[in-house]
Amino acid sequence: MTWNRVYNFSAGPSMLPESVLEKAAAEMLNYQGSGMSVMEMSHRSKTYLSIIENAEERLRNLMHIPDTFTVLFLQGGASQQFAMIPMNIMTKNKKADYIHTGTWSKKAMAEAKLFGEVHVAASSEDQNFTYIPEHFEFSPDADFVHITTNNTIEGTVFNQLPDTGKIPLIADMSSNILSEEIDVTKFGLIYAGAQKNIGPAGVTVVIMRNDLIGYHREDTPIILRYETHAENQSMYNTPPCYSIYMAGLVFEWLEQLGGIKAMEALNRDKAKIVYDFLDQSNLFTSPVMAKYRSLMNIPFATSSDALDEKFISEAGKQGLSTLKGHRSVGGMRASIYNAMPIEGVRKLVDFMKDFEMKNRS
Repeated sequence: MTWNRVYNFSAGPSMLPESVLEKAAAEMLNYQGSGMSVMEMSHRSKTYLSIIENAEERLRNLMHIPDTFTVLFLQGGASQQFAMIPMNIMTKNKKADYIHTGTWSKKAMAEAKLFGEVHVAASSEDQNFTYIPEHFEFSPDADFVHITTNNTIEGTVFNQLPDTGKIPLIADMSSNILSEEIDVTKFGLIYAGAQKNIGPAGVTVVIMRNDLIGYHREDTPIILRYETHAENQSMYNTPPCYSIYMAGLVFEWLEQLGGIKAMEALNRDKAKIVYDFLDQSNLFTSPVMAKYRSLMNIPFATSSDALDEKFISEAGKQGLSTLKGHRSVGGMRASIYNAMPIEGVRKLVDFMKDFEMKNRS
């Protein structure tokens, strides 16, 4: 790690691998002899087409995405997908089941309610979203079941997928895609904003089963139809060219690391370092039930708001940045996405130990 870079624990946009940033910097003014930056080139040029095609191929290889699924690079973030999904898939019976596990599922449901009936199949709101439900009441005529696999704000994760039978399972994986191995074929659609594990903000990845494409509402705007983007290979309009280029570099970095299996092992090691300390600490506490703890987002707190603020301030002076918890829950949050090196996690825990020693009551 270079001397003037901090360990960025932000929930997103998050830190990127240094080697990726260095390669992007080296290619900034002249991408592979083209005489121009990726930011400047036509998205219809052969050079750029090779970039987006390479990004898709690498993602397919990393996640073992079969040909029965379409990969799209879209815009608008996960928030736009909250609306696109019901517009395109909640069309047969105009009913969908949502498993409510926090802030983002609440926002997704609010959009879906504009297009049909939303049924809450399960919720963890009764215990302030500190766990993941395991018992569900699915509607037999639901057009899909929606889950948020990792809850960025609340710090919980689905360790086991719900069995939805023949009903398509749709997942917001914005904050844990590429962090652990998954079976893509168990889903009807996966979507993820880039700014946590994929690359810089600007591109949204959608991985969609082919047989779900083409059933949009008649009044769905053309640009909000999955069919439009699938038919045009994500090139219906000018895509977020540079974000896709950066995502391709991150995919390459993951390959060189050993793929998602190797990344998952490293992520589990990183999370264990933090949780092991929290479990024996007399000052810091974790609100999440141990069984449902996220590998990516770890909320924690001290005994008072004032001490939390002191911790955040002093941590920042040590190069441990953006540890303030989400405004809706307070406290602290360490987001340790793929690009966070284990050294950063160790430095955080060492600082937490020192802070506890100095602030014993």
